[in-house]
This record gives sequence, C-alpha cells and structure tokens, in this order.
Amino acid sequence: MIDIVRCVIDGKIKAHGIELGFSSTLSKKEINIKEGNTEDKNRNYFSDKSVDIVMNPEIKTDRDKIHYRKSGMNQVFAKLAKEKDIAVGFGFSFILNADSIKRSEILGKMRQNVRICRKAKCKMIVCSYANDYREMRGAKDLLSFARIIGMTPGEAKKALEWKRDKKKIRFV
Repeated sequence: MIDIVRCVIDGKIKAHGIELGFSSTLSKKEINIKEGNTEDKNRNYFSDKSVDIVMNPEIKTDRDKIHYRKSGMNQVFAKLAKEKDIAVGFGFSFILNADSIKRSEILGKMRQNVRICRKAKCKMIVCSYANDYREMRGAKDLLSFARIIGMTPGEAKKALEWKRDKKKIRFV
C-alpha cells in the first residue's frame, strides 16, 4: 500500500508512513498530480496524457445548482480519464481540514464522483494527501474513508493497493 502526501518527505514522514501500515510514502512531486479546479481546468487535466492523478476534482467547484450538485466531474471527464489512463484521487486531508458544513458538501460530491467513476470504470485512488505527518492516517482509516464515500470493499482495497510504473500507475 502506498500513501501520497503533499509535504517534503524526510525520515520522520517515511517512518510514520511505515508505522501506519504503508509500504512506501510518495510526495506530490514524485507523481504528476493535478489538484481539482474549475470545470475548464479539470477538462484540460483529464485530456492531458502526462497527468497521472487528478486529485479531488470537487474541491474548487462552483456553487451547487438547485436541482443538481456540481462535483467537478461528469461522465465525459470519466470517459476521458479511462481513455488517457488517468486515476481520480480522493484525499482525506481536505475532509480533515474542512469545517462542518463544507465537510458534508465535500463528502456528498466525493460520493457522486465515486458513482461516476464506477460507471466509467476509471481508476480511483485513496490517500491521506497530508500537509505534515500529523495529518497522515493509517491504511485501515483510509479503507474506512473509501467505504464512507461509497466504494465497495473490493474497490476500497484496490484504491489503496497500486504501484507506480515508470510511465503510469497500475493496480496490483
């Protein structure tokens, strides 16, 4: 199991990652990760073959409409992700640092994105995406988080068990 963090990795973070049950901890700089943004930027991220992971596409979306939720993804983006072999990432750090009302909105958007990814059969990754070692969470905690956002037990386990090849990310 591999965890992804946003901070610079030193000996303390590597040791903490091993304590939490991960085989290795990767920095954001080691993988081509794009963080979710507006719908136009998300479209560009999902169209770019060099991108490995689009992390939390729901974070900087517009306000929700009355009759539907704007989650930063749709079926077109999911099909592009499948074609270009791009994984959709769900980081726990955004949930951890959000206030109560924003947290529930983000969780709802994540649940919607999981359903969209499941329909298109694109890759999903769950990680702590921590700013420092105090925000890192264990592998079992991230499995529970994956279940909360709507993944099946098999999908949740697969979302944590992935390897990075020289060119792309693949699942074990």
